[in-house]
Amino acid sequence: MGILDVQQRDNVLHVVFDRPEKLNAMRREDIDAVPALIAGASDIRAIVFRGAGERAFSAGVDVREFLSLTTPDSARDFISALRDMLASVRRAPVTTICAIDGYCIGGALELAVACDVRLVTTRSSFGLPEIKLGIPSVIDAGLLQQYVGLGHAKEMILTGDLYPATAPQLAGLCNRLVEPSGLEEVLETFLAKVTCHTTTVLASQKRLFETWQNTTTDVGIDVSVGEFAGTFAAADTMEALTRYGAELGIERESAGQ
Repeated sequence: MGILDVQQRDNVLHVVFDRPEKLNAMRREDIDAVPALIAGASDIRAIVFRGAGERAFSAGVDVREFLSLTTPDSARDFISALRDMLASVRRAPVTTICAIDGYCIGGALELAVACDVRLVTTRSSFGLPEIKLGIPSVIDAGLLQQYVGLGHAKEMILTGDLYPATAPQLAGLCNRLVEPSGLEEVLETFLAKVTCHTTTVLASQKRLFETWQNTTTDVGIDVSVGEFAGTFAAADTMEALTRYGAELGIERESAGQ
């Protein structure tokens, strides 16, 4: 039985890890379900991931899943599925947000760094305990150093310790750090800012994030030129430009570009 509670409200897809008695630990079926959810979503501008209850966003992958892996082939199959899930989140054509309240551990931390934005409560804590299980931290754990620095990332991975969200070294990981009572308000405020954009520009910008992440600066700049030009083929781009010009008192014919 899966643990995902999925709802689409207006133009936001809400994905909740709903297994609070087990700290919302993820099972294989939930890992497999996320890419299909993202691929099948329509008319959305954002995806929000969060956990049920007040103790955890998610404790990561259920340890029982690891205990069921008995050969290198079964381990490769499982970790490849997790890789695919995280890639689907990172490459989603809309803004992805983690609303984190409580423990955010292991694969859940990898999900958090795969998302575009992390909204975090002060009672949250982060960790990558895989090394204590005899397995390495992998996949999107490789992105952690971009948020906390290489030295702090190595420390977190090599110790497997938990770190409070209020720790100075985690400042770059949290887009917003709020009291638990303020999480909903901050989430709604942020959603209002990121869901008003066109689907064309959101998808283009997300593709560019992946390009910038995985190529040289020169290649990224060249790809950016094509992405910019391509948005002008879409009707919603012209509508957005016209609307923005009108707000400035500029008619499209006299805008000059």
